[in-house]
Amino acid sequence: MTILVTGGAGYIGSHTLVELLNENHDVVVIDNLCNASLASLEKVEKLTGKKVPFYQVDIRDAEGLATVFSKHQFNSVIHFAGLKAVGESNEMPLHYYDNNISGTVNLCQVMAKYQVKNIVFSSSATVYGDPASVPIKEDFPTSATNPYGRSKLFIEEILGDLYKSDNSWNVINLRYFNPVGAHESGIMGEDPNGIPNNLMPYVAQVAVGKLQQLSVFGDDYDTADGTGVRDYIHVVDLAKGHVKAVEKLTQKPGLATYNLGTGQGYSVLEMVAAFEKASGKTVAYKIAPRRAGDIAQCFADPAFAKQELGWQAEKNIEDMTKDGWRWQSENPNGYK
Repeated sequence: MTILVTGGAGYIGSHTLVELLNENHDVVVIDNLCNASLASLEKVEKLTGKKVPFYQVDIRDAEGLATVFSKHQFNSVIHFAGLKAVGESNEMPLHYYDNNISGTVNLCQVMAKYQVKNIVFSSSATVYGDPASVPIKEDFPTSATNPYGRSKLFIEEILGDLYKSDNSWNVINLRYFNPVGAHESGIMGEDPNGIPNNLMPYVAQVAVGKLQQLSVFGDDYDTADGTGVRDYIHVVDLAKGHVKAVEKLTQKPGLATYNLGTGQGYSVLEMVAAFEKASGKTVAYKIAPRRAGDIAQCFADPAFAKQELGWQAEKNIEDMTKDGWRWQSENPNGYK
């Protein structure tokens, strides 16, 4: 299979490329590099021994996309390209809607023109909003508490409408929880621009001495230690889930949605303690006020993905923190 991977130079995209290539799929990457580095693709090539065709194209650029589609015979698309910071989305909602939603509509129009009607969409557990209960199943009500989450939810709706209008499409939405960790080689990992928006890279940068201390947003949630609980999933497990999903497309599933998570929730302070154990470093932190849009707890029921895709997470919190620390300690400045 030849698969177009949008946003393939990013954190999850690059790890997915490794797993796709290891399963002997052919890949082509487009990325505008606004939050990614070409160095990640060099690492993919080093790990797999295979070349990765790359085009620097924005998904909002119809002409640029058409050029790529005209040069390759794609079987399917894995669509990662999108802005992803919750806090930033509250400050720049129109930018998020333009990039994530307009970009996806544009991508689908080009896909239709070239008769490529198989897509795996990188969605998010944020589409569940503040769930009434946990663990979260795929049939739970959806809502969103921030523009980033709403952009993911709107795109799911758009893809659903597309499928209803033309049943020759096959659409898989992967709602994943909190990706963390890095490739076990230590040469590939998460390299956020500027100050990290997510917990684990922030913790790692405090441990390595780049940042002074972690702000823990809220210690008065209705959880065991008062801090927010999330389902953290190793990025390599997540990548393997995408391989299973793209292979599922060959069975013509129509429209399907799967949670990719471990089913286990950990609090912020539990993750800090686990990272301290893995790194042997003390992670300084302070308690700060809750952030707008944050929820108390969120973790998956991953049973449906196991049943339908034959996928389940295999790596535990020790693997996540150990691999994350190996990447950060050996690459304190990321890919730079």
